Amino acid sequence: MMPRQGPVRIRRTIAPTCRRNRQIDRPLLSLRSRTMQERVWVVIPTYNEAENVEGIVRATIAQLERLAPDVHRILVVDDSSPDGTGAIADQLAEEYPQVEVLHRAAKTGLGHAYLAGFAHALAGGAELVIEMDADFSHDPGYLEPLLAAAGDADLVLGSRYVEGGGTENWGLARRLVSRGGCLYARAILGVPIHDLTGGFKCIHRRVLEAIALDTVRAEGYVFQIEVTYRALLAGFRVTEVPIVFRDRKVGTSKMSARIAIEAMWAVPHLRRSAPAAVARARAAPSAIGSPRNG
Repeated sequence: MMPRQGPVRIRRTIAPTCRRNRQIDRPLLSLRSRTMQERVWVVIPTYNEAENVEGIVRATIAQLERLAPDVHRILVVDDSSPDGTGAIADQLAEEYPQVEVLHRAAKTGLGHAYLAGFAHALAGGAELVIEMDADFSHDPGYLEPLLAAAGDADLVLGSRYVEGGGTENWGLARRLVSRGGCLYARAILGVPIHDLTGGFKCIHRRVLEAIALDTVRAEGYVFQIEVTYRALLAGFRVTEVPIVFRDRKVGTSKMSARIAIEAMWAVPHLRRSAPAAVARARAAPSAIGSPRNG
């Protein structure tokens, strides 16, 4: 079972079919047909993203209409944003039948928002779940390589720190914290992943069902590290595709010193707790997901 969350309100509406983006007819050169047939859900957590949510939802729809027509959904998970983000998302749900809004009662952290979103997506039949930020730091244009790579991998990471990846508009301090955090986690956990803290992921259903999400407690950077680490421990195939992370142009970053400090003390704990959690999940009769063979 997924962890219990506070009261939520789900907006489902039936609306006229949206107009397709002009790029729809562009050939899908790299996307495998098998992936196109899987149900793709994009989970976008929001808190005070009124200036960004409409743009990111429309841009994401434009890509998914081309990449996975008729088999995609977008789930906005809003933590009762005081700036009206949730109301804007509701309006989008009325306009687009493939958009849903999950209203959470309070802001309890990014990790909890994603866990609620994962649970809702899995209950809705998702086979591929994509994590994506609302502020355009994760360019919807990268959905194509993420989905293409999911044809051969169980978990695909949009990576800033492999060849071809990078960041834009970051100050020196943030670059040092981000790159240093990745190197630190990689060394402590002993894994070959270059970008452990990134939040642009494409995750197969079988991974989410096999890594005991109900025991994940971390937030922020550490939540992202823990999901990837548990997938590796469970024997799933993880790959990285390059992305350029562009800092937000509007709104306020949720990054804080507290999140960075949490990562420093929490990562060593993961090395002890995550293997036990994955082992318990494997032993549980209800465990559904399993690593692919070969």
